[in-house]
Amino acid sequence: MLKMPPFRATSFRPSRRAVLAAAGALPLVTVLKYPADAAEFQFKYATGQDPTHPVNIRAQEAIDRIREATSGRLDIKLFPANQLGSDTDLLGQVRNGGVEIFNLSSLILATFVPVSGITSMGFAFNDYNAVWQAMDGDLGKHIRAEIAKTPIMTLGKIWDNGFRHVTSSTRVIKTADDIKGFKMRVPPAPALTSLFKAIGAAPAPINFNELYSALQTVVVEGQENPLAIIATARLYEVQKTCSLTGHVWDGYWVLGNKRAFAKLPADVQGIVGRELDRSADDQRADIAALNDSLQKDLAAKGLTFHTVDREPFRKALSSTSFYQEWKDKYGATAWELLEKVSGKLG
Repeated sequence: MLKMPPFRATSFRPSRRAVLAAAGALPLVTVLKYPADAAEFQFKYATGQDPTHPVNIRAQEAIDRIREATSGRLDIKLFPANQLGSDTDLLGQVRNGGVEIFNLSSLILATFVPVSGITSMGFAFNDYNAVWQAMDGDLGKHIRAEIAKTPIMTLGKIWDNGFRHVTSSTRVIKTADDIKGFKMRVPPAPALTSLFKAIGAAPAPINFNELYSALQTVVVEGQENPLAIIATARLYEVQKTCSLTGHVWDGYWVLGNKRAFAKLPADVQGIVGRELDRSADDQRADIAALNDSLQKDLAAKGLTFHTVDREPFRKALSSTSFYQEWKDKYGATAWELLEKVSGKLG
C-alpha cells in the first residue's frame, strides 16, 4: 500500500466521521450577517464532488471567511455535485464566465490545457512527499503558467484528489495480466485512456455524473478513483473489489475566470487567494486522514481490498511507447521538471 504522510496540524483536525458527516447539515450557502443581495460582487463556485467530500466542506469554509473578510462585498455561492453541469460542461462555463470559480481535476483540465495532465503520469509518484515537492515546486509553477495563457487562471495551490485505485465488479486485478481486456470507466482524460490502453485494458471515457449508473448496469466492469471518491459517491455499492494500484495521483485545480477576477479590487483578490490556500492545506490534511481510515470503513461495507505490486505495472508501461509519446506531447521542459521528482520514466 502507498506510504501516506502523517496527519499535519491545521486549525481543525476532523475525524473521518466528522469530515463526512458535518456536511450533511451544511447548507449550500451559509447565511451570515451580510445579505447576498447587498454584495458588490456575486460569484458561483462549482464542483463535481458530493457535498460530503472534503473539497466542498473546505470550500464552504473559505467562502464564509472570504465573505467575512470582505465585509460582504464578495458573495460566493457553492454548487457541489455537478449541479450546474458535467465537468466538461463546467469547464466551458468557467472559460466563458458563466461560472466564476470551478474545482476541476487536473486530468480533465488536460483536455483544454494538455500539460495539466502530467501530474497524473502513470506510476510517477511513489508517495505524497514526492507529490507536494512537485506540485508546490517547479512543476506546479510551470503548469500554472500554462493555464494562465488561457481565459482561466489558478487561484492558488492545487487541492488533493488522491492516488487512484482500480475497483471491479467482475474480476480481481492484481497483475498487469489481470487487467487485459478489462472494460473500465475512466474520466474524459487522454492520459488515463492512454495508460490503460497501453497495458491492455479497455477504457471507456464517461463523465462522473454518469459513473454510478454505468457501474450499476455493468456498462463497464469497473473504474478507478481515490478512496475518498469511492466512499462519498457510494461506489462500493456497485463494486466488489478494490486493487490498491495507486497508478496515478490526481489533484484539483481551483480555477477562476480571468475577466471576473480582474473586476475584483486588489485587496479582495488577495483575500480570495489567501483563504483558498488555507482551505487547500486543510483539505490536503483531510484526505491524508481519510486515507488512513477509509480502507477499513469501505471493507466493512463489503469492498474487498487487494495489495498490488506497482513495479510490474510500471515495467509493463516502460516496455511500450507510452512514456516517450507523452514526453513528446508535454515537452522537454515539463518532462524534466517531472523527472526531477519521479526519477527516470521509460
